[in-house]
Amino acid sequence: MNRIFLDVHALQTVPPSNLNRDDTGAPKTAVYGGVPRARVSSQAWKRAMRTCFKDEHLLEPAELGVRTKKIVELLAGRITELDSSLAADVALRLADETIKATGLKTEIPKRKADQTKDGAPAPAPEAKYLVFLSARQLDGLARLALEGADDITAFLKDKKNKERAKEIADTRHSVDIALFGRMVADVADINVDAAVQVAHAISVHRVENETDYYTAVDDENTDEETGAGMIGTVDFNSATLYRYATLGVHQLAANLGQGLREDEPRTEPVRRAVEAFVHSFVTSLPTGKINTFGHHTHPDAVVVKLRTTRPISFVAAFEDPVRSDGNGHLREASDRLAAYVQDVERAYGDKETTLTWVLRVGSATQKLADLGTETDTLNELVTAVGRTVAERLEKSA
Repeated sequence: MNRIFLDVHALQTVPPSNLNRDDTGAPKTAVYGGVPRARVSSQAWKRAMRTCFKDEHLLEPAELGVRTKKIVELLAGRITELDSSLAADVALRLADETIKATGLKTEIPKRKADQTKDGAPAPAPEAKYLVFLSARQLDGLARLALEGADDITAFLKDKKNKERAKEIADTRHSVDIALFGRMVADVADINVDAAVQVAHAISVHRVENETDYYTAVDDENTDEETGAGMIGTVDFNSATLYRYATLGVHQLAANLGQGLREDEPRTEPVRRAVEAFVHSFVTSLPTGKINTFGHHTHPDAVVVKLRTTRPISFVAAFEDPVRSDGNGHLREASDRLAAYVQDVERAYGDKETTLTWVLRVGSATQKLADLGTETDTLNELVTAVGRTVAERLEKSA
């Protein structure tokens, strides 16, 4: 299969906020072009994207996975759904043995073991690390566990059954696993190479963090009791961010295999995954301190490129930081991005195989409209990209 890459770029302005905190509670920053920039880590935005899949109903539950240490309890729940006659402790034992058969390691956390009183049921084992499994993988493991319910230890000692457990854990991946990958140090052969790479979002201009001093009033204070009931500080900044991510469509197709459903062509799950990826990249938002700042914004401009040449970030358009003239940063950022994209594509791009779509709002982003096909709505953008990816995937098969 030929290489197919989908690059997504966005300019997004956020008001005073603290989207992604460091270990001191301050907004994360980075030095780029010799000056400090606001930064939102790729992990924070990937988490927001995964949450968006579910919250905005972009994908069906069967197409999503769960990342948790409590994998034994989760699998035990699947087992009892299939056979409600099983006692809870029996289901937990079946689940624990089946999880270990895949090569994953489980243990009863010491903090829970120490809290268990005499005579109380033993707490459920947990994985020693976060485990990412799809809904279909959990269902398959539950069915396997029930096959050996009479003597699960002997059943899983059989080499063929143990291999089946590993095979179930390494096939029919959910869309989020196929997109963002899975790494298990103890069982490297069930690792999944991520199809998506997400850059840390950085501001296009210099940013200095600020500090808000706040007080909270005690509602029951009497006139004699003057002063605040609580005082504190919270750090924040505001920024126009450049955001970038790239999706290897060929890798996504390989990760998903022949599809999540038996009755559809192999391009369908890829199309749905691509559409969910683009939609979630645009609409997702990290929720750090969101109750304090209410920083609900959408991107001012989105540029999507489908290419066969290697992915290209356009962050270098802002290596020289944008300097505000008192009228904000967005217009200058848009103008710079439009000019830089055209220069890079002239030097390194392939006009014959590269397609571009633009979604934008406001007059400040006008120059970006010349980069490609302008779409009026997010749904129009998502549908156009998904349809074109499926067509290209079909031709490259």
